[in-house]
Amino acid sequence: GKYPNFAKPNPRPDPDAHFAIVHYAATVSYNLTGWLEKNKDPLNDTIVEMIKNGSNSLMIQCFADHPGQPTEVKDDGGRKKKGGGKTVSSYFKGQLDDLMSTLYKTE
Repeated sequence: GKYPNFAKPNPRPDPDAHFAIVHYAATVSYNLTGWLEKNKDPLNDTIVEMIKNGSNSLMIQCFADHPGQPTEVKDDGGRKKKGGGKTVSSYFKGQLDDLMSTLYKTE
């Protein structure tokens, strides 16, 4: 080929591979079937909410249909209260509480 870092795939590790890349340690074959789905990382809900509530109209439009997480939740009285979104620290605290509960139940 034209470029030394791209090569034809070796059929030995993956007979269905579409191409290969010559890395510093070895040549790695890649199969593109389902590649987008396999490499799709979930977006952090807090980041999505920041984008949706930001000032960039294009980004707001791009993320308009993304579910994200609510920034307001209703309390028991039917009134809205702020801060319903789960933060990293609140998620960690919940996990820690669950762990401590489990530890206290054991001897």
